[in-house]
Amino acid sequence: MSQPLASMTGYARATGAVPGASFACEVKSVNGRGLDIRLRLAPGLDALESDIRQLVGKMVSRGSVTFNLSVERDGAGGDLLINRQALATVLAALDELKGKVEATAPSLDGILGLKGVLEQRDRPMSSEAEETLIAAILDAASQALVDLVLARRQEGNQIAIILLDRLDQIESLVTQAEQHPARSREVILARLRDQVATIADDITIPEERLAQEALLLATKADIREELDRLVAHIANARQLIRGGGAVGRRLDFLAQEFNREANTLCSKSNAVELTAIGLDLKAAIDQLREQVQNIE
Repeated sequence: MSQPLASMTGYARATGAVPGASFACEVKSVNGRGLDIRLRLAPGLDALESDIRQLVGKMVSRGSVTFNLSVERDGAGGDLLINRQALATVLAALDELKGKVEATAPSLDGILGLKGVLEQRDRPMSSEAEETLIAAILDAASQALVDLVLARRQEGNQIAIILLDRLDQIESLVTQAEQHPARSREVILARLRDQVATIADDITIPEERLAQEALLLATKADIREELDRLVAHIANARQLIRGGGAVGRRLDFLAQEFNREANTLCSKSNAVELTAIGLDLKAAIDQLREQVQNIE
């Protein structure tokens, strides 16, 4: 059974609470060359880093993922403490400025109100309560990642529709190039006759020589190989999109190959109309590749 196509962009959030604390897990992802995981964990919960990285790695294979964990513990059990190092720094600064700056001496409550002098510190939870909190956080993290994957797949479904539409456009342009009359040796021969006649009416070139030149020009302008490869790339891209899964890198490689063939087609073109088709082909391929950049 084929897997859904997934975007690398998504967002999800899960919250929870246990006696003594509440928390929120927020995870978002954007495009990335590989899997880049960035964690921002609440103070005191750094031990969860390994577990959360493993959870992300199991659910996501590509993208830049940012995971935020915030925890609010009940304030009733906290202590208000003086940061003596910060207080000493403030008092030393006041002594140094005394006599140099004319100002009213700061009050005690003013000094204590300075940021960092007083700290609210939560009393440690019991080991059982801490284990309960950690288990609840990991459950919420798992749920947030499930929702993230769902969001990425929903967007991936929309991108798949766009990609298939671009491939239809590319296929239509390839068909136009395939059927363009400028590719035939007869048309090239007729154009060569007209060019010779335009240069000078009194110059006669043997028909055999003109036919040889026309064959040479047709060989140089032959785009059969490029058209065949484009057709093969279209079929391969459709198969990857419909198969789903983490196919972003393979689709990106195909998009580069599409562009290579379109460039060669334009360089070999022997008619303005065929060049125009090649340029339209390049534009459609660029649009295809822009969307491919979003695929996991």
